[in-house]
Amino acid sequence: MSVRSIARESIGWSIALSVLMILVGLFAIIAPLAAGVAVTTVIGWLLLLSGATHVWFAWHVRSAGAVVWEALVALAYFFGGIYLLLHPLAGLVSLTLILSAYLLIKGVVELVGGFGLRGMPGGGWMLLDGVFSIVVALMIWAHLPSSAAWVPGTLVGIAILFSGLSRLLLSLAARRVVTALP
Repeated sequence: MSVRSIARESIGWSIALSVLMILVGLFAIIAPLAAGVAVTTVIGWLLLLSGATHVWFAWHVRSAGAVVWEALVALAYFFGGIYLLLHPLAGLVSLTLILSAYLLIKGVVELVGGFGLRGMPGGGWMLLDGVFSIVVALMIWAHLPSSAAWVPGTLVGIAILFSGLSRLLLSLAARRVVTALP
């Protein structure tokens, strides 16, 4: 198999996965509650897996203090994971609160940085980014718990959609390069 045929096959798979990502992103934007619950469920399972990892590690350490510590950490992971799996909507509200807090903190940091860059090219954009982040954070916070029904799923959908679009454009450009090879 030639390098060119391997590259074509890889690009074909990349294009197919890009289209799948675009479709998943669009679904998440169209059905943000379902997407948010799915994200919360995945996080719940990841927490359970992390808890199991800590149990395994606790089983293999030789120090009694480390065993106790690892067991406590494992319990925290297990409780968090089980809670999210049994109560995904409550987990969605928590996730929305975390996103809102993140945007608020990010906005304040951007404002401080923007004020430090006043008068410099691009400094105004940093100020605008800070203001925008704070406004969005406050809007999300003001509409809790109803904003939990759409914020996480919509943001995940937008992220997946743009990842799919950028991968698709990169794959199409790579295909043009490979096609032009002798």
